[in-house]
Amino acid sequence: MAKYMFRTSYTQSGLKGLLAEGGTGREAALRETIEAAGGTLEGFYYAFGDCDLYLIADLPDEATATALSLNIAAAGALTVSVTVLLTAETVDEAVGKSVPYRLPGA
Repeated sequence: MAKYMFRTSYTQSGLKGLLAEGGTGREAALRETIEAAGGTLEGFYYAFGDCDLYLIADLPDEATATALSLNIAAAGALTVSVTVLLTAETVDEAVGKSVPYRLPGA
């Protein structure tokens, strides 16, 4: 399983739902959605700033993360963007790989 961070912002209709259900109600609904997709919700945080809500989820694969993002955004209550989160060990593995690359104009 890989970790993904979902950065979301409420639309007007989403805010109406949040006001009706409360923060814990929406957390339970999103936890249920992620678990139904075969994942686990590791973190759920409301925030001030560019995004209203951050979710950290363990998901089986990129296709699952994409399906969640598409379906949540298509419902119209949230805008969604997803970031794949990497472990330090994954970065160590990447650092150990040699990749041929030529600078532009070289």
